[in-house]
Amino acid sequence: MPSVQPIKGISFVSLVTNDSDTFEKLAYFYNELGFRLTKNFSKVSNNGAASATNNPSLHLGISNDSLREIWLESFPLQNVDSNGNTRPWQELEIYDGDGCQKLSDSTTLKIRLSNLPKVSESHKELNFFTTSLTEIKKILSNYDSKLDITPSSISSTDPMGNVINFTNHKNPLVKEVYDSPEEYINVTSQEILSEIQDRKEREEKPVEEQKKKKIGVMTSGGDAPGMNPAVRAVVRAGIFLGCDVFAVYEGYEGLVQGGDLLKKMEWGDVRSFLSLGGTNIGTARCAAFRERAGRLVAAHNMILNGIDALIVCGGDGSLTGADLFRSEWPSLIEELVSTGKLTKEEVAPYKHLTIVGLVGSIDNDMSSTDATIGAYSSLERITEMVDYIDATATSHSRAFVVEVMGRHCGWLGLMSGIATGADFIFIPERPPKAGEWQQELKDVCSRHRAKGRRKTTVIVAEGAIDSELNPISSEEVKNVLVELGLDTRITTLGHVQRGGTAVAYDRMLATLQGVDAVRAVLESTPDIPSPMIGVLENKIVRKPLVEAVKLTKSVADAIESKDFDKAMALRDSSFEEAYGQFLSISIDDDGSALLAKEKQLNIGVVHVGAPSSALNAATRAAALYSLSRGHKLFAIQNGFSGLIQDGLLRELNWLDVEDWHNRGGSEIGTNRSLPSENFGKVAYYLQKYNLQGLIIIGGFEAFTALEELYEHKSAYPIFEIPIVVIPATVSNNVPGTEYSLGSDTCLNQLVKYCDAVKQSASSSRRRVFVVEVQGGHSGYVASYCGLITGSIATYTPEAKITLRSIQEDIDLIFEIFANDRGEDRNGKMIIRNEQASSVYSTELIADIIKENAKGRFETRTAVPGHVQQGFTPSSVDRVNAVKFAVKSVKFIEEWNGSCAKEADVIVDSRISNAVVIGIQGAHVTFAEVSQLYKNEANVKLRKGKTVHWKEMNEVADMLSGRLTLRASD
Repeated sequence: MPSVQPIKGISFVSLVTNDSDTFEKLAYFYNELGFRLTKNFSKVSNNGAASATNNPSLHLGISNDSLREIWLESFPLQNVDSNGNTRPWQELEIYDGDGCQKLSDSTTLKIRLSNLPKVSESHKELNFFTTSLTEIKKILSNYDSKLDITPSSISSTDPMGNVINFTNHKNPLVKEVYDSPEEYINVTSQEILSEIQDRKEREEKPVEEQKKKKIGVMTSGGDAPGMNPAVRAVVRAGIFLGCDVFAVYEGYEGLVQGGDLLKKMEWGDVRSFLSLGGTNIGTARCAAFRERAGRLVAAHNMILNGIDALIVCGGDGSLTGADLFRSEWPSLIEELVSTGKLTKEEVAPYKHLTIVGLVGSIDNDMSSTDATIGAYSSLERITEMVDYIDATATSHSRAFVVEVMGRHCGWLGLMSGIATGADFIFIPERPPKAGEWQQELKDVCSRHRAKGRRKTTVIVAEGAIDSELNPISSEEVKNVLVELGLDTRITTLGHVQRGGTAVAYDRMLATLQGVDAVRAVLESTPDIPSPMIGVLENKIVRKPLVEAVKLTKSVADAIESKDFDKAMALRDSSFEEAYGQFLSISIDDDGSALLAKEKQLNIGVVHVGAPSSALNAATRAAALYSLSRGHKLFAIQNGFSGLIQDGLLRELNWLDVEDWHNRGGSEIGTNRSLPSENFGKVAYYLQKYNLQGLIIIGGFEAFTALEELYEHKSAYPIFEIPIVVIPATVSNNVPGTEYSLGSDTCLNQLVKYCDAVKQSASSSRRRVFVVEVQGGHSGYVASYCGLITGSIATYTPEAKITLRSIQEDIDLIFEIFANDRGEDRNGKMIIRNEQASSVYSTELIADIIKENAKGRFETRTAVPGHVQQGFTPSSVDRVNAVKFAVKSVKFIEEWNGSCAKEADVIVDSRISNAVVIGIQGAHVTFAEVSQLYKNEANVKLRKGKTVHWKEMNEVADMLSGRLTLRASD
């Protein structure tokens, strides 16, 4: 039976089928339920629908594989006039500007008829709020005679088999039910008008009379790298937004104990938190808080300190406890009054408790978010340790069984298996068959040894099981390898996976989520469910905390019931896909994935531009996947100049790319040469080796090379072969992607470098460093680096440097040092992109600051230079290198008709043969080079036009104090 994915609080959902009859029935069904048609698109008919020949603006949001699409919308509840017509929102009494609260939200259903031979069979559970339950019942009765009916809800299924629930509860946290639109509109209007009046009264009060919002922040459960940056962000964002922020020391124990464990935080209290691992405010188990009596004491302590909002950074258990605390809060307050511990007047301002969750977990085991704080830092620790282990394993030709954390989630095991080139992995979501895994393990490891591999690495998640739920221990795995005749050792990494400072990604994630958590507190109302701050498609999002925890626990339930397909589907969007990629480069070399001889291809790979980490990792993955399919991968050595001058192509075999996953630079050579040096010779050698596809790995030069080949394909027909650019550059300046291979390694190198610089600056008490970073004319690296290293200012090409802006930053430095008496370590840093200004160089800015300092503080410059290109690629770059490489070869396969179209690599018949693979949000996309070159590329400055990192600058300025200084001017 297909798995069911629950969806609540939806504003948009897509229902996809490839059956035209089901498509028609779905459209009619939801239309009869009151959803109104807002868009009608068809590729097969121009009659009454936006067609492929109409205005392109009508096609916004239309999927490439749709034959037909119908968009139906449930319009929000709204007042009507005497004639029964909906009154415009702007004319309602509740209207207080376009940003004000609406009476209700609308929901859009996107019904798609796909041309794909196979679409997802995963059914959904859709939950709708309605004030017309009786009318809904009548309509559904015509379709389903066995409705599941309660006094406040009705459940049924739609023609596609999706479960649909209608309820007259606005959300699960409120008891009120509504039996008519008028009743709901009247009640909600009064609530909104009351809130508007309260806000206006607060705004009219003098600032000194306004009550400050007081927020508590705590870290709970297992510690995770990134918790300290999250606390720093909450404290400073809270202060900037006019709140008092209290650190709750030792987790829930601090709430129960109170006293010194509840400390009001000042701006400087979180100085240096960015570069510290663990959690400075502590975490501890608290048995008392699990009982109501303990939560009663905690509520008392919070009210005594004026705190009525709590931001909790922890795992699902910690967040569940926080939401329980909120649900009990009214009764706890009532009990405190009835027992005489507090008076009605004392509790009056604290009727409601606001809870916001941040997920701090190295396991990356929370649903509704693509990443949890600490997961990528832990993955980096594992990758680093396995690299060390591999070195000694190769020396002695040994096998190592490496046990990693992940009691209920195999994310660390899977991703570390990909990043380290492991032979085999054991994860709970995809267990091997009981009684058979031993032989399968022997077969894989024997096969790899026969090909020349001197080491064997097996990753075992601590929660590893077989298909019958029997635990698989590291000792059992070792015994199997010993039977194979391998000298085998076990390494249990343990809590080293939790240790160390947070990597660049976790610092960024924790910082942006911490700031949004404060905003969520300030925007919260009693009827909004407690939010969990997550990240989806590289955007910070808020999801209902209770639902996220429920979905997370459902993974364990699915595993327990042996529904492993459902368990895989409930993980983040890339989990199942990543597992398939691991198989394709580690397991499928047994011949099971081989294509028919006539479908096997010759594919070329070339590195273009400056060297960066992950060039080799991507080439290795492309080679291993190609070999598993029967293709030949030819390495074009020394870039296009090597091809033009010497025709240097070398076929790569399995052992050639051994260990390339952890090597920086370029094993096949790279330079900035382009095909335009001699198109004729490029065409000649592509034809000579009968290449049927080409992968170009590199930065903006690779993008330029692709455009040149595309523009000259009419003169040289060989350039009609499918050609894919894999973006790989520290500058992250390739149009068509928000991420390039090598940029994460660069940022991790800068984290280490800048932490050392700040330590030097702080040790000297009063010293300012101006650090120059790479990036060309793209400010991505500088902006990201400024955010995650805590610089007081960041200078990028996108924001013009002026004497005024430099003077503002000098004023900020003086303010920071104004009250310093030498007791605090207080060094500062400015990040400058190498092309931020042709006038204000790094040295000149340092000299200007030094001149203005007049001996009050010292100024130095620091230029990491080519250190930023890194040495060993980061785990993020390795995992994405595999993803990009495998999908690129699949693109070439599909273009040549070597395989059926796959859902994750859809080659539209209208797409160009020359594309850039990239990440847009959480999705891997293929973008036509011709469109990118025309619409997205700033060729003169060698970068894309879209600045997708703008928010980083705004948050960095907030947390450095820069915005505070400007606001006071």
